[in-house]
Amino acid sequence: MTERKPLGVSWETWIDRQIREAQERGDFDDLPGKGAPIADLDRPHDEMWWVNKLLVREEIKGAPPTLAIRKAREEVLERVRTAGSESEVRALVEAVNEKIRKVNRLGAEGPPSTTMPIDLDEAVAGWQTRIDRAG
Repeated sequence: MTERKPLGVSWETWIDRQIREAQERGDFDDLPGKGAPIADLDRPHDEMWWVNKLLVREEIKGAPPTLAIRKAREEVLERVRTAGSESEVRALVEAVNEKIRKVNRLGAEGPPSTTMPIDLDEAVAGWQTRIDRAG
């Protein structure tokens, strides 16, 4: 049975004591991954991390359109940052927006699509601002 927290002892102190005692007994010595870095610790937060892990674990080759379009949108936003001309920015954004609208319109399989088209004027203005700062 699990030991109960004694009266008058803070939760933090009680928990710290239990962890220290478990370490002294060697309860953590044989855990998988001991001494290895935590996987994906340095990656940016992704609210859909569990879906990505599921796809890898279940060896699912193709992502549902609603997930694929989110990835495509993020990739276009990254490519816009390094685009060489305004016309390239416009072409990239218009192409992905058409795909987003199609997925949203058709109600494809998989999780529902909450992906919004990229604001073309905002993307061009952001690109122009970066060009002006760099130049």
